[in-house]
Amino acid sequence: MPKVGMQPLRRKQLIDATISAIHENGYAEATVARIARKAGMSSGIIAHYFGGKHELLAATMRSLLTDLRRMVVARLAEAKTPTERVEAVVLANFDETQSVPEVVASWLAFWAQVPHDEELERLQQLYIRRLRSNLRAALRPVGFSEADLEEVVEVLGSLIDGIWMRAALSPRGLDVSAARRRVLQVLHFYLETRCVAA
Repeated sequence: MPKVGMQPLRRKQLIDATISAIHENGYAEATVARIARKAGMSSGIIAHYFGGKHELLAATMRSLLTDLRRMVVARLAEAKTPTERVEAVVLANFDETQSVPEVVASWLAFWAQVPHDEELERLQQLYIRRLRSNLRAALRPVGFSEADLEEVVEVLGSLIDGIWMRAALSPRGLDVSAARRRVLQVLHFYLETRCVAA
């Protein structure tokens, strides 16, 4: 009989093993056997907890999105001004815990599969909607016109995603400080040149 409370722990171990296996072997070669071996479990446990590899991969992406959402919420809770709220969204998207090579590689692997996988596409659209919504809500009180507001949201979102994409393809990985600085420089450029309240 399984121990009470083991399911969340085992699921987390398997998700962590999936992230590690994707980083080491790539998405296609992150097999059930490799993932199970990394987690120190039998292959059958993946079927027991997730149903199969596809469901485990989708659960891994959901887990990364949940971690990102928690970071955004925590940073927004500390922000006191509208500008600090926008900065909080940017800083959360480049949080150190999301920026380790294993996680960066996993994000890239998932993005590459989005056009071919309905569930991953749904999760990617959820991420985009959340990012835009968080940026829009933070920027609205700053004083942009409606047209400028939509432009700034699109530019900042594209910068965040573009920096992530380049980092995932670079052997140097993601330079968190440089990423934050670049996106915040663009934000402050808009605040100085296009903001009605400025």
